[in-house]
Amino acid sequence: MAEGDRHPQVFTIPAHKAFADTLAIGLIRRFGREPMGLARGVVIVPTSRAARAVNDAFVRLSDGGLLLPRIVAVGDPDLDEAVGPFFDPADAAPVPPAVDPLKRRLILARLLQETRPGLDPAEAVRLAGDLARTLDQLQVEEIAPAALRAIDLSGELSKHWATALSTFEVVLDRWPGELERLSAIDLVERRRRLLDRACRAWERASPARFVCAAGVTSPVPSVARLLRCVAGLPDGFVVLPGLATGLDEVAWDTLGPHAPHPVAGEVRRSVETHPQFALKLLLDRMGVARAEVRPWRVASELDAPPARSKAIDSAMLPAILTHRWPTLPKAERRFEGVTALEVATPAEEAQGIALKLREVLETPGRTAALVTPDRNLAARVAAHLARWGVAIDDSAGRPLSMLAPGTLLLAIIEAAGQRFAPMALLALLKHPLVASTDPERRLKWLEGARRLDLALRGPRPAPGIEGIDAHLATGEPRTAGLREAARAWWDEAKACFAPIAAMAEGGDRPLDDHARLLREAATLLAGDAAWARAEGRAAADLLTALESDGGEGPRAVSAGALLPLMRSLLDEIAIRPPQGGHPRLAIYGLVEAQLQSADLVILGGLNEGSWPALPAPDPWLAPRIRTELGLPALERRIGLSAQDFAQGLGAREVLLTRSRRDGSGPTIPSRFWLRLEALAEGLEPAAGLAGWARVLDTAPHVPDSRPAPSPRVEDRPRKLSVTEVDRLKADPYAFYARRMLGLSPLDPVDADPSAAWRGTAVHSILEAWSKHDGHDPARLVARAHAMLDDTRTHPIVRALWRPRLIAAVEWIAGELAAQVAGGRQVLGVEEAGAIEIAGVTLTGKYDRIDRLPGGGLGIVDYKTGKPPSPKAVAEGYSLQLGLIGLIAERGGFDRIAGKATGFEYWSLAKKGEAFGYIQSPVGGRSGIAAEDFVGKAYNQFVEAAGHWLTGDRAFTAKLVPEMAPYAEYDQLMRRDEWYGRE
Repeated sequence: MAEGDRHPQVFTIPAHKAFADTLAIGLIRRFGREPMGLARGVVIVPTSRAARAVNDAFVRLSDGGLLLPRIVAVGDPDLDEAVGPFFDPADAAPVPPAVDPLKRRLILARLLQETRPGLDPAEAVRLAGDLARTLDQLQVEEIAPAALRAIDLSGELSKHWATALSTFEVVLDRWPGELERLSAIDLVERRRRLLDRACRAWERASPARFVCAAGVTSPVPSVARLLRCVAGLPDGFVVLPGLATGLDEVAWDTLGPHAPHPVAGEVRRSVETHPQFALKLLLDRMGVARAEVRPWRVASELDAPPARSKAIDSAMLPAILTHRWPTLPKAERRFEGVTALEVATPAEEAQGIALKLREVLETPGRTAALVTPDRNLAARVAAHLARWGVAIDDSAGRPLSMLAPGTLLLAIIEAAGQRFAPMALLALLKHPLVASTDPERRLKWLEGARRLDLALRGPRPAPGIEGIDAHLATGEPRTAGLREAARAWWDEAKACFAPIAAMAEGGDRPLDDHARLLREAATLLAGDAAWARAEGRAAADLLTALESDGGEGPRAVSAGALLPLMRSLLDEIAIRPPQGGHPRLAIYGLVEAQLQSADLVILGGLNEGSWPALPAPDPWLAPRIRTELGLPALERRIGLSAQDFAQGLGAREVLLTRSRRDGSGPTIPSRFWLRLEALAEGLEPAAGLAGWARVLDTAPHVPDSRPAPSPRVEDRPRKLSVTEVDRLKADPYAFYARRMLGLSPLDPVDADPSAAWRGTAVHSILEAWSKHDGHDPARLVARAHAMLDDTRTHPIVRALWRPRLIAAVEWIAGELAAQVAGGRQVLGVEEAGAIEIAGVTLTGKYDRIDRLPGGGLGIVDYKTGKPPSPKAVAEGYSLQLGLIGLIAERGGFDRIAGKATGFEYWSLAKKGEAFGYIQSPVGGRSGIAAEDFVGKAYNQFVEAAGHWLTGDRAFTAKLVPEMAPYAEYDQLMRRDEWYGRE
């Protein structure tokens, strides 16, 4: 303002006072005497959430009826529409529209790809977001892009920064042309023009109403000019939150802002991490001295003691002046009403906060708010409160990528990108929105999806819908029933996947085409449920924008690149809940907490890296370049976090919380927490809260005895296979769970080929070779190659197992040919049989039985891994070959007769330098003669059957642990609760 103009009207409400209530009380006292006095005024606040806080404060203070002033958020992107002619006079030329933020980002991504050929579309969109923010910072600080070329930093920049800077300059050169083509301007530029237009209009003619700018702390030049103009109006004034008027001049001057270059040989650095730095910079840009700022002399019921502001100022002294702390009076170091909760884990922290919030509800009319930048902590607290039926709104919202419509879109893209791989397909089929509009259809859909889930267990089928079709049509006989049950439903359901198949098979396509297919796929699968509620509408709006403006972005996007691209866009869309939570409780992010107040304020997640968050690096402008340009240092964000902390600390009752660990390891207390501890010589702990947080979810005493169920003898199985005998003896409980409870472990979905799968594949090759090729050595390798080249065979098997398998089957072919030439004869392969022994039916299936040159039977078992150890055989385990010999000797197999005298494992594993060798379980270290092997197997079987099948012995868990290494039933038997304690 010109010299001689009236003194600017600037006030401050100290941190210990509830800003919104104190402001409202003052405005009512000053303008509420006349019926229309308030209604004619305008209150300018920083955000929409702050506007709601001021509005709520007026409502609390009205005694039945009150005409409120117009409350305007200066950060509103549609500022002129929100306030009409107040900021955008009707007689003035219209300000051009702002370019849509998403369209701008897509255009910038395309420009980046054109500047950097080969740049991935998803990475281009991510970098475009950072580029847009950097461009906004330049415009906010009113720095012309041409200033980049005026900086001489030759030889000082790394190759990375030099490349980034050159790309940045190219994009900045081309961006104005894009704006001219669109007949639009940047949103930041549009807001600046509107604010400057309002200032010019008010300078020409003061508005016939009061204008109050309240709670605005942004030091942006255009905002500073607006506040200066407001402060100079006849009925205008500015009310700042928490200005440290008690801070001495030395400390105040230490903050800066200081020139980045030496002055008179002295380099002074601005303390941009201080909570008062932004306010000081704002006053400097307004041309107002701190001494001109007067206190807003109003009190409210939510105010804390005045000593709190003194203590906050002391705690936040610049680091260079903290040596004063020991000499400060106790009144300036006392945090009466502030307690702390420090616990071991984030789970305990959330539990303690929820308990404190629940306690507040016991007092009628009392309010509480959790303020935290940690969205995971906020979600945990909301979940804990739900146990008491208390709903609480998180005003910071949740990313659309975590809500049902967003996860549905990501699941569709994942299924397309992985070409209907089982895990991605099943996740899509079971999504809560799919087929959810009709409960009966949803039930049938889930039943079909579960049948398909069972049918797809094991290694991944061939890619695409055709791969699923082929898998369900052919496969192992043991899964034929599961596959047939799933096939009928799949043939009907797969019609919904046509748009996804087009995405998967269509190669690279424009982003707008992907958006169209996404919309079609989501509608086919979920119907109107995909677009319902606030999150569904936001997802629909995003797809609409991509369909409309996707052509402005990267020209060719693959289904694989679409997933990270869409996730980055969905992550940045926050969906705030509609009002509906408890009216006396709230959760705020740092921005949403501005100007809010409550009886109890909980400042949660006070760990370094969370509050304050570590400044994200600028991928476009190095710190030195930012300094030369006059852009804010990245550390200024820490100062803004400190300002939010200081304001929250001014509540009447405050609880500070942190956890000593997080998901990745030990945490470091926030620098704000450490300052308070150092100043106050320790924070007062919240009485009993930590103990309650630990005890509330402490599990009751659990039984620690070894399970040993003992069902009735008549209910026990009377049929046993040779492969189950070891399980029955070593871990009777596992046998009981499988055979009597009918609980069989499922293969994982999309599993890597296991040893069992490899064994099955080898057995099928050898069976077909024996039955159809007559053991022709020349045909075996061809069959192995055919199995490996099948599209259903896992790529890992093809790549890693092929040389091992081919070498092993070549050895089998050669070894068998040599044995046949020596007089050995193959009698049969892969046949099942059974006999009755001791009241139990013993069943078994042999891999191969030969007639040995001496006339006896040779029992052969193929192994893809190592055969059983001689020690296990000596101790009465791994006697399957002996039991097969027993069945053969007693006529249990068709066309097989004689005495078993030979027992061999043909292993495909490596021994020495070659693959394939023969090992016998008899003789050698086992100490068992071949002629005694069948008898030993018989005795062991009769003993086991007599104990557990025809007898009443309990099925004890892990009876012989060293012989029971499998863990399928460990959780069912609660192994970890008792193992090692007996």
